[in-house]
Amino acid sequence: MPVKIKKIDFKTKMLSRSEKVHPDEPDIFQLGQIGLSNLLSNLRRCSLKSWIKENIKKKECCFYVQTEREGFCKCGYPKDYHVEEAIAPERFLGQSWEGEKHMREVPTDAFGDIDFGGLGQNMGKYVRVSSDTPSDVLYHLITEYWKLRPPNLLISVTGGAKNFYMRTHLKQKFRRGLIKVAQSTGAWIITGGTHTGVMKHVGMAVRDYTLSSSSARGEIVAIGVAPWGIVHKRQSLVHPEGCFPANYTLDEQSQGRLSCLDSNHSHFLLVDDGTHGQYGVEIGLRSCLEKLIGEKPLGNRESHVKIPVVCVVLDGGQGTLNTIYSAMLNGTPCVVLEGSGRMADVIANVAGKPVSQVTLALIQRHMKRFFGQEYESFSEIKVIEWAKKIQDIIRMPHLLTVFRMDEDKNSDVDVAILQAFLKASRSEENAGQRGWERQLELAVAWNRVDIAESEIFTEESQWQSGDLHKAMFSALVGHKSEFVRLLLENGVSIPQFLSEEETLCELYTTMPSCLFLRKLVKRLQGDKGRRSLASPCQRRQVSLATVAEVVRQLLGSFTQPIYSLPPSHELIKMADENLDNTVIRDPGRDFFLWAVLQNNRELAQIAWEQCRDSTAAALAASKILKKLAQESENDDEEDANDMRELANHYEKQAIGVFSECHSWDDQRAQRLLIRISPSWGKTTCLRLALEANDKSFVAHSGVQALLTQIWYGELAVDTPPWKILLCMLFSPLVYTGFITYRRDEDIEREALRKEEMVAMESVTGSSGDARMKTIFSDPQDSDELKPLSCRARLGSFYAAPQVKFFWNIASYFGFLFLFSIVLMIDFQSTPSWREYLLYIWLTSLVFEEVRQLFDDPDGFGFRRKARMYINDLWNILDVASILLFIIGLACRWTSSTFYAGKVILCIDFIIFCLRLMAIFTISRTLGPKIIIVKRMMMDLFFFMFLLSIWVVAYGVAKQGILIHNEERLDWIIRGAVYEPYLIIFGNVPTNIDNAEFDISTCTVNGTDPMRPKCPMLNANQMPAFPEWLTIIMLCVYLLFANILLLNLLIAIFNYTFQEVQDNTDTIWKFQRYELIKEYHSRPAAPPPFILLSHIYLLLRRFIMRQRPQKHKQFRQRLSKTEEEELMSWETFMRENYVSTQRQEKSESMERRIQDTADRVGSMSEVLEREHDRGTTAKRLVQLEEQVSQSAKALQWIMDTLKAQGYQSKEEPPSMSRSTESEGDEHEIDGETEKRQYHFHARSFLYTGTNKKRFPVPEEKVPWEVDFTPYIAEVYSAEPINEAEQLTLDNYKNPGGRTGIRGRGVLQSLGPNPILDPVLTHWQDKDHSVLQFLAVWNEVEGCWSMPGGALKPGEPLPSRLKNLLGDKLYQRIKAKLGDGSRHNTVYEGYADDPRNTDNAWIETTVLNIHLDSTGSLMNELNRMVATSQMLSERIQWREVSSKTPVYTYQREALRLVAKLHQTQF
Repeated sequence: MPVKIKKIDFKTKMLSRSEKVHPDEPDIFQLGQIGLSNLLSNLRRCSLKSWIKENIKKKECCFYVQTEREGFCKCGYPKDYHVEEAIAPERFLGQSWEGEKHMREVPTDAFGDIDFGGLGQNMGKYVRVSSDTPSDVLYHLITEYWKLRPPNLLISVTGGAKNFYMRTHLKQKFRRGLIKVAQSTGAWIITGGTHTGVMKHVGMAVRDYTLSSSSARGEIVAIGVAPWGIVHKRQSLVHPEGCFPANYTLDEQSQGRLSCLDSNHSHFLLVDDGTHGQYGVEIGLRSCLEKLIGEKPLGNRESHVKIPVVCVVLDGGQGTLNTIYSAMLNGTPCVVLEGSGRMADVIANVAGKPVSQVTLALIQRHMKRFFGQEYESFSEIKVIEWAKKIQDIIRMPHLLTVFRMDEDKNSDVDVAILQAFLKASRSEENAGQRGWERQLELAVAWNRVDIAESEIFTEESQWQSGDLHKAMFSALVGHKSEFVRLLLENGVSIPQFLSEEETLCELYTTMPSCLFLRKLVKRLQGDKGRRSLASPCQRRQVSLATVAEVVRQLLGSFTQPIYSLPPSHELIKMADENLDNTVIRDPGRDFFLWAVLQNNRELAQIAWEQCRDSTAAALAASKILKKLAQESENDDEEDANDMRELANHYEKQAIGVFSECHSWDDQRAQRLLIRISPSWGKTTCLRLALEANDKSFVAHSGVQALLTQIWYGELAVDTPPWKILLCMLFSPLVYTGFITYRRDEDIEREALRKEEMVAMESVTGSSGDARMKTIFSDPQDSDELKPLSCRARLGSFYAAPQVKFFWNIASYFGFLFLFSIVLMIDFQSTPSWREYLLYIWLTSLVFEEVRQLFDDPDGFGFRRKARMYINDLWNILDVASILLFIIGLACRWTSSTFYAGKVILCIDFIIFCLRLMAIFTISRTLGPKIIIVKRMMMDLFFFMFLLSIWVVAYGVAKQGILIHNEERLDWIIRGAVYEPYLIIFGNVPTNIDNAEFDISTCTVNGTDPMRPKCPMLNANQMPAFPEWLTIIMLCVYLLFANILLLNLLIAIFNYTFQEVQDNTDTIWKFQRYELIKEYHSRPAAPPPFILLSHIYLLLRRFIMRQRPQKHKQFRQRLSKTEEEELMSWETFMRENYVSTQRQEKSESMERRIQDTADRVGSMSEVLEREHDRGTTAKRLVQLEEQVSQSAKALQWIMDTLKAQGYQSKEEPPSMSRSTESEGDEHEIDGETEKRQYHFHARSFLYTGTNKKRFPVPEEKVPWEVDFTPYIAEVYSAEPINEAEQLTLDNYKNPGGRTGIRGRGVLQSLGPNPILDPVLTHWQDKDHSVLQFLAVWNEVEGCWSMPGGALKPGEPLPSRLKNLLGDKLYQRIKAKLGDGSRHNTVYEGYADDPRNTDNAWIETTVLNIHLDSTGSLMNELNRMVATSQMLSERIQWREVSSKTPVYTYQREALRLVAKLHQTQF
C-alpha cells in the first residue's frame, strides 16, 4: 500500500484558521502531546539533514568558459553563479570545456518539504541530487527517510513533454485507470515531474482523486524525476540546511523555456548535472532507479518475485521512442495509448502486424500523419533510425500492449497495465506452473481479483491446493478477503493449508496490531519473564499454547483449552477431574478464530462459511468479541463498537442457521444445542449463548422449546398445570394415564411413522427412502421404545422441575403462613413448637442456599460460581433475609432485646415476602412485568435523589423560619424531612398559617417531648414569622414537587415501560433459563423435607466418595458417528441459509439500485465512445456517398461522350482504391515473407562496446535492395592494415547488412567457423522431457550452447573444456570417437551480435545424446551442481520453445527435438 500523504482540503484549512482565531484552551495532556510531536519531528529533520549532507551531492561547474552570450558559461549558468576558483582555474588552462570533466560534486543545498500553497494543494518532499547519484542511495532515501513503503508495482509514465491534446473520453479513461491501478495495487508512479505534457495529465489525475476521495486511505504516490536546470523559480527551494517547508508557486506565464514543478506530485528528485536549461539529463538516473526498483523483491524479502515495472506511453517524440526501446530491451512491458498522439499513435498503428509489413515507407506515412508539420524537420537518418527501433519493438509483442478505445477487452486502462506485465511474464522462461504461481503472487500483491479471474484461473492453468498455499497466506496476511474467497473457490483446502501448526503460528505472528495481539504479547512477557522485554522479536514468537490460554480467558473458564498445553502448564498440574486436555485439530475453527480475534469482518465471514460447527462458532465469536469490546472500551471506543456490531452479526448468523435447522428437524436442532462441541472448549451452544448474553438466540422458539421440555421433565409439554396439581394432591392418578409422558408420545409417533412407511412401500413396492431414513433418522430412534414402568412414572413425575416448582411454591407459602402466625400470635418468651418448626424450616432454606452456592455441574469453579451467585438479585434477597433472621433470632433469645428481635423478624418477613416475586418469573404474563418493575425501581432510586434535594431544601428553610433553636433531634427530622415528604401526598401543614394557630398544641420552650416547639412569638403571643413568605414557599414547593417532579417520574416510568416493553419478552426468556436450571438441579423434596435430601447428598459425597452428577439435559456427549452425522446435517443447513441470504441480498432494493447504476454507467461509457467515433464515421459515410455519386457522374459523362463518337487513345482509369504505395507494399510483402533476416546482428550497439551501428530497417537488410543513405562505420577490435581495409568489400555478410563494417571482435574477415555441441539426455524414463546442457549468458540474459571456435585437430571447442574440465572433456571426446550416437543437425550462418558486414560466424550444431543412467551423466550432474556458485553457470534445460536462447540456437533446438521425435 502506498504511504499516506497528508492532504489539506478546504475544510481543513478553514478549520485551522478558525482555531487560530478562536483557539481552544489546551489541557496539559494536549500540550504534552504537541511538545512530544514537535520533538520527534525535529529529531527526524536532524537525522535527514545529516544523512543528506553525507550521501546526496549536487553538481556545479568548476571551469567557466564564456559562450557567444556575454556573461554566460557553456554550462548555461551566468558568471556570477560560479565560484571564484571556476572563473580562472589554473589547472584547466589551455583546455576546452567538457561537461563531464569540468563538473564537480558538492553537498546538496536543496531538500526538505515543498508547499505549493493555495487550497487543496499537496505538501510534497524534494531533494536536489547529482546525476551520478547511486540508485540504491536514492531508494534508501525514499523508503527510509521519506517513509514510503516499497511498491507492489512501478508505473513509469513517459510521453510528450509539451502540452498536447487528448480526447476527453480517452483522457478520462487514462486518469481513472491510472489512479485505480495505483490505488488498488499500491504502486508508485514515476514521471518527469513538471507541469507540462503527460506529467500534467498524471498530476491532474492525482488531483481529481484527491478531491473526490473521502478517506485518507490509499493515497497516491507520484514521484517526479525532473532536471534541476529546467525548474522555474528553483531558487526558492535552495537552503543549505533544508527548507521545511519551501514555498513554491506555479508561474507558467513567465517560465519561458523552463518548466514549473507539478503541484500534484508527492515527491521530487531534481537531477542536477551542473547545466542550466538542458532537458533529458534525468533519463539515465531515472532508468537506473527504475531498474533497481525492478530488482527488489516484492513484499517480503523471502519472495522470489521482483517488483514489476510497467511503462505507460502517451504522445511523445524521439525521446519517448528511445525510452520505450530501452525499456523493452530490458524486459519492461510497455502500454501505448492509441489516440494520445504522435509517437504513441505511430506505434499503435503498426503494432500487431508482421515485421515484414512494417516497412520504412509505412512508418514514414504514419509519421507524416501524426507528427504533421513537425515531420518536415526530421532528417532522413533519424527517420531510418526510428523505423529500425519501431521494427525491433514490434518484434517483442509480448512486451507491447496497445490500449484501444474501440476494444471492449481493454475497456479500462488499469486492466491493460496489469495485463501487460502478466502477458510479458508468460513469455519468460518460467512460463510453466511456477510462472503461474508468480503471476498469482503478483495479482495478490496488487489485490486485483478481476485480473486473477480473467488471466490466471483459466482452463490453461492446472492448480492443486498446495500450489495456492503461498498465495493464500499472502492474501490472509494482507487481509484481502476477495482473494481469499477466490482461492477457496479454486481449490484451496483449509485442512491442507493449516495442516502444519507452524502455518497457524505464523499467521498469529503476522497478525496486525489489535487488542488480542497485545494480550498475547502481555501473556508472552509473563511467561518468559523480564528478559523477553529486551527482545521485541521474542515477544512475537507466538505458540498455540499461548493462544489457547488467551482464548480461554475470552471464552470463559468453563471451557477447556482449544489447543494442546505443555505438560508443565499450571492447568495440567491442577488436580481437576473435569479438565480434558485432549484436543481435536479443526482447521476451519482455527481459520475462523484467527479472523475473529483481529475483528476482520470480511475474512471472518468467509472463514465461518468453512466451519463445520457453524452455530457454536458463531456463538463463540459473539462471546469473544463482546469480551474484547468490554476490555477495549476505555482505550478505543470506536473499535469496541465495531466489535459489538460484529458480535451482534454473529448472533444473527447463529440464529439464522439454528432457525434453518429447527424448521427442518426440531429434535436434531435441540440436540445441537446441548451437544458438547469438541472444537470449542468442550462446551455447548446453549452455554456459549448464555455466557455471551445472546438474549435473542436464547429467546428463539427452538431454544425455548428445549427449555420447556426440560422444565416438564419426562412429562409431555402440553400437559395442563391443573392435571399436575391434581396428581400432586392424589398421586395414584399418575398410574391411570391421567397425565401423558413424552415416552408415550414417542411410542405413538414411532408407530404412526411405521404405518406410513408400510403404506408407502405397499403403494410403491420398494423402500426407496431407505437412504433418506439413514441420513435424517434420529440415532436415538434405533433403540426400541418401551413404556415407562409404574415406578419410573412416579419417579419421573416428582423429578420434573415443574412439579418441584409447584411443591416449592406450596412450601414457601406454608413457610410464610407459619412465619406470620409466629409473629402475630405465637411469639412467646419460650418458643412454641410452631416457632421450632419455623427454625427447622429456615434451616432447610439455609442448607439449600449453601447447596446452590457449591453445586457446580458446569465446572465454573468456586470463585466464578460465587460471583454468579452474588450477581443474582434474588440470591442477595435470600442472603439478606437469612442474615436478618439470624440477627433477630439472636436478639430474641436475649431478654433485654426480646422485642427488638421481634421487630427485626417482622422486617425480615417483608423481605421474605418480596422474595416471593421470584416465583412468578416463570410466568409468561407476570415474568416480563417483574423485569419492568426492576427497571423502574432503578429509575425510582435516581428520582428519589433528585426529589430529596427539594424536600431537604424546603424542609430546612421552613424549619429555620418557624422554629428558633430546636434541639430535639426527632422533632428536627420530623420538621425538616418527614413533614415536607408528606406534603407531596396531600398532607398540607397548618403551622404555616396564623389563622389556625393554637398555643396549647405546642410548647414554648420545647420542654414537652410529646408536643412540637412553638414558633417565635410576638408580644401578642402570636407567631412572628412572615406568613406571606411561608405561603409562597409552600406554593412553589408544591408546584415543583407535586406537579413537576411527580409528572417527571411518570414520564420516566412511561419511557422505561416503552423502551423495555419490546425487549421484556426476550429478557424474560433469557432469564427463564436460570430458574429452570435451578429447579432441575434442586432435590425433589420441598422444604423442610429437603433436609433429608441434603443429608443424603452429604453422605453420598463425603462418605461414599461419589462425584456429583452433571446435568445430562444440558450437556450431551455424542458418539463419533452421531457427531459426524449431526455436523454434516448442520453444514447442509448452513449452506441453505447462506444461499438464502445471498439470494435475498441480490434481490434487495439496495442491490438492485446498485446494479442499475452500474448498467447506466456502462451504457453512458458506450454512448460516449460511440459519440467519439460517430462524428468520424458520419464523415466517412458522407465522403463515400460523394465519391460514389462522383463515380456515377463520371461514368455517365464517359458513356455520353462515347455515344457521340468521342474516343480516347488511352484506356479509362480504374476506379479501385489501391494505390501505388500499397502495391509496392504487397510486392515487398510477397517477397519478404519468404525470408527471415538476422536480428541480433543489427542491434544498435555493437556487443561489448559503445559503437553504434547504422540503423538498418527490415526491408533494407538484403544487399540487393538499394539503400543509398547506408554509411556504416568501420570497427575492428584489433587494428587492421591497409591491405585488409581495401579487401573489406570482398567479404559480404550472407545475412545482409549489419550496420557496422570491419572485423569487429572476430578473428578474421569472412566466415568464422564455430562448433555448438548440444549434449542431450532424457529427464525421465518415459522419454517425455528432453534436456540439453546450457550455459547462462549474463550479458545477453539468455541461455546458450557451450560452443566456440575449434583449435586445429580438436573435434570439440576449447570452451567446453574450460567449462567441464579436462576429464569430462576427454570422456565426451571419446564418445565421438567410439561411434556413439551423434548427429549434425545444422550447418550455416549464425545470427550473432558479433557479426559485421565483413565478418560473421558460421556454426555447426552437433547433437551428442547421453545415457541418463551412465557414469558420464552422474559426473556431469555433479559438475552442474557445483557450477551454481561459479561465474559461468551451467544447467540442464528443457529443449523447448520457452527456453530463452539465441535465434539460430532456437532453430537448432527445434531440429534436435525433431530428431528425437519430441514436442518443441
